[in-house]
Amino acid sequence: MKKIESIKTTIIPYHTEYKEKVIDLLRMNSPKYFALEEEADFSEYLDNKVEDYYILLINDKVVACGGINYNHEKTSAHISWDMVDPNYHGKGLGKILLKHRLKRIQSFPSVLTIRVRTSQLAYPFYEKMGFELIEIQKDYWAKGFDLYSMRLK
Repeated sequence: MKKIESIKTTIIPYHTEYKEKVIDLLRMNSPKYFALEEEADFSEYLDNKVEDYYILLINDKVVACGGINYNHEKTSAHISWDMVDPNYHGKGLGKILLKHRLKRIQSFPSVLTIRVRTSQLAYPFYEKMGFELIEIQKDYWAKGFDLYSMRLK
């Protein structure tokens, strides 16, 4: 299957009407990329902690999502809760969605640092996208899911 970049994608801001569809994306990626117990945290995030969160659609189908959170002064941005439908892994959607968010972050000149907290499973993607590893904490997210703290170079 070819890269998605040649197919029309649409990125829209998250709205609560998409909650079940994005939770379904988490479920599709569990337990391979997310621990099963992370679903409650993700639901809490969607209900109470979303700042900038985006949905990527292909033909009106939700196939990826990911967000940005900021510190109070907007000097630091954090890439958050990225996921892609497993049927679309390796097709360039993560890259499209990350580039969209980086462009959004650049609209805030006060942001000096861009970080992501991910696992050993996704860190190679972020490394390829220009992030550098800062710290590793074993079994942080859940047993077998290590924290990889990274910063954009």
